[in-house]
Amino acid sequence: MRGDRVEVLVDVGDGVRQFEIAATAAGRRVEVAVARGTVEVTEITRTGQPVRSARFMATRVVAIVEHPALDGEDAGGRGGGGTRRRSPPQPALDLDQA
Repeated sequence: MRGDRVEVLVDVGDGVRQFEIAATAAGRRVEVAVARGTVEVTEITRTGQPVRSARFMATRVVAIVEHPALDGEDAGGRGGGGTRRRSPPQPALDLDQA
């Protein structure tokens, strides 16, 4: 649901870098999958279509922190207050595509 987000801390050699992937629209969710030495974090629509994803080498991942949306926090606009807050656009992850 909107408000879900996942933080991934990755060892980059000279320190740790933080990446954050969040569900940006109502009905979307964030899923984490670990397979074959990679960690993949994907934002998915209600119909199962991936919107954005990020992959990391599992040996470099220091921590994965999942932040589920709070109950009543913008569950499709039916949350408390009756006003919809728009989440700011997410910055690019600046990952080199190989």
